[in-house]
Amino acid sequence: MKDRIETLLATVFGGIFLTLAVVVAVETISRKVFNFSLQGADELGGYALAVGSTIAFSLALMGRNHIRVDVFHDKFPRALQAALNWLSIVALAALGAFIAWIAFKVIGDTLQYHSTAQTPWATPLIWPQSVWYAGLVIFALVAIGYAVRATALLLSNRIDTLNHDFHPKSAKEELKEELEDLAHRQADMQGDKS
Repeated sequence: MKDRIETLLATVFGGIFLTLAVVVAVETISRKVFNFSLQGADELGGYALAVGSTIAFSLALMGRNHIRVDVFHDKFPRALQAALNWLSIVALAALGAFIAWIAFKVIGDTLQYHSTAQTPWATPLIWPQSVWYAGLVIFALVAIGYAVRATALLLSNRIDTLNHDFHPKSAKEELKEELEDLAHRQADMQGDKS
């Protein structure tokens, strides 16, 4: 299930920025060759960045790619590592919930004032902000789900599982993942050639 969600989020993320790249290329060519502008590539770029970043939050969380200072982490006793791992995911869930709450207030203000973008399109901001807000809510829900799982592991004294699932990625783990991904891509390329 986790892999499916990650694949879906990564596909949406990639689609957003691939579409933006096409729009920027068309905008650039139309300006240089035809002296005509679509008048909105920069606006779409801002929306893509806002929405893409919220998707990236969830992807980073699911892949354990959020940066943590872990210089001494592996040197601590297992129980202290588990407490720190639990604290980090609970703090991240609290941050996610807080950001979603603040964003909800922004959405309320946008609705109340009927805000529009200060661009030639005058886009009603509720549309891009709603997608941005949905991304933040997804991140908050994923983080809260992880925090609940980590809390259950801590309360049931499953320290090793908690440490395995929530510890910061080591350089060795990252290298192993990159090498596995490289091998997978090479195998795909070999399959495409035959």
